[in-house]
Amino acid sequence: MSKIEVYSTAVCPYCVAAKNLLKSKGLEWTEVRVDTDPAQRDTMLARSGGRRTVPQIFINDELVGGYDDLVAADRSGRLAELLEQAA
Repeated sequence: MSKIEVYSTAVCPYCVAAKNLLKSKGLEWTEVRVDTDPAQRDTMLARSGGRRTVPQIFINDELVGGYDDLVAADRSGRLAELLEQAA
């Protein structure tokens, strides 16, 4: 099973949209809230190459990016490829 991590905040509509897309595909993820844990924001910045916006989505420790990146990966077939790598 793939390891999916979503760095998010409570009031981010793109975070909700990303989680809804993952849910619609029957996927499970770990949510990492950067608004309640400042150390996690630092971790997100380091892992994402300095991206400050949420969500930041990682699949099997590979950066997918934000919501728009997730949608593009889904449309291009890259999302399915990332998920298959762990299978």
